[in-house]
Amino acid sequence: MQLTPVDVDVLILGAGLSGIGSACHLQKTCPDKSYAILEARAVSGGTWDLFRYPAVRSDSDMFTLGWRFEPWRDAKAIADGPAILDYIRHTSATYGVEQHITYNAKAVAASFSSDTAVWTVTVENPATGATREMTCRFIMGCTGYYRYDAGYRPTFPGEERFTGTFIHPQHWPQDFDPTAKKIVVIGSGATAMTLIPALAKTAASVTMLQRSPTYVVARPDRDRVADLLRKYLPAKVAYALVRGKNIFGGTLSYQLSQRRPAMVKQALRQAAVEALPEGFDVDTHFNPSYKPWDQRICLVPNGDLFAAISSGAASVVTDTIAEIAETGITTTNGTVLEADVIVTATGLQMELLSGLALTVDGRAINYADTIAYKGIMLCGVPNLSLTFGYTNASWTLKADLTSDYICRLLKLMDRKHVRMAIPVAPEPGAPTQPFLNLTSGYVTRTSAALPKQGTKAPWRLHQNYYLDVLMYRLGRLDRAMEFKP
Repeated sequence: MQLTPVDVDVLILGAGLSGIGSACHLQKTCPDKSYAILEARAVSGGTWDLFRYPAVRSDSDMFTLGWRFEPWRDAKAIADGPAILDYIRHTSATYGVEQHITYNAKAVAASFSSDTAVWTVTVENPATGATREMTCRFIMGCTGYYRYDAGYRPTFPGEERFTGTFIHPQHWPQDFDPTAKKIVVIGSGATAMTLIPALAKTAASVTMLQRSPTYVVARPDRDRVADLLRKYLPAKVAYALVRGKNIFGGTLSYQLSQRRPAMVKQALRQAAVEALPEGFDVDTHFNPSYKPWDQRICLVPNGDLFAAISSGAASVVTDTIAEIAETGITTTNGTVLEADVIVTATGLQMELLSGLALTVDGRAINYADTIAYKGIMLCGVPNLSLTFGYTNASWTLKADLTSDYICRLLKLMDRKHVRMAIPVAPEPGAPTQPFLNLTSGYVTRTSAALPKQGTKAPWRLHQNYYLDVLMYRLGRLDRAMEFKP
């Protein structure tokens, strides 16, 4: 791929869903802006190329995880990883984005000078360690929210004695064959619930060992309304209608969970009761103590996890690990789980902007000391945005809106003949709260290292698509924003 230009108007970090989408928005709305994309890995696709464990799939419907401007045409609404990767790469090629990507190029440091209104970015080739510099006037961080080189992997007592194989899903061995193996999957998040039905097809046994239960909802992997509309309407019209339907349904579900948590909790429990064999201990294994959406609700297409449990191909144990022995795991309550393979589906390590070191006029920026502005910029940091999707809906819904906002901001800066846009923090001493409102382990482990958010707009995250549409597409661009020539 061509070498990145030495200087561009906009530098996009990351060539996954967010980065490719941002480039498409930029090309359409700000065609006069030059841009380049840096991708640290050797290929595009981000998450959907990195994760290659069995049956890897979306945990959101593709009518909302897909971009607003490019219809999802596949039959399945809950899609597998390879289909999503094809969608990303096809869009990149179709819209001419591919020629702007430089691979094996990771931005490791960026220094902003107010004298020149320019970012000087240090770019490293991860394979060789070689570095070079380039400049830009605006940075769009589209690197996701976790470390690509390492997942979260706790240490377990006695694990050095285990004679079998440990596998972390983020680094799944492509030659692994689960046939006739006894497998224990540690964890109860979306990854574990995706893996278990797939492994259970050929493994001797598969057990999900969870410390505490997770809310789970079954949903068909095809959208019947989409199938119907596609027969009679153009693809873009059908896609827009189904997308609108799903956004409304997801928002309604979340708001209902916030206002009537006991009712939603009971409905989720009852659905699990009906999907599992009579007498199954639902309250122990699928009825969490926390409220719905305090952590993400796991989606299982066609109820495949429940089906695997009901058939006896998979089982669930809710307990903590006392120790790992040569041939398996002993839980705190004394249950012995024999294992040839232990899959540590224990989560991710969060990391903003892939660890990019920022300085502004020689002052190092500590992310934890900053306050987010509208959820996409950092107070006191000029000409930089980060794309961070919703925790209660599809990532790309927020990514699209983020691109809308930044394109509007860039056009306003041109009209004002200014070179810098600097979000202004709330008054000193104003109350703040954590950047994310989830209690999931991957969030609580790194919450102290993330920016804060305020308690009112424009420093507070809505986690509400409709409110964000008003703010990002229609709201004032000069509120708590300082412009400098």
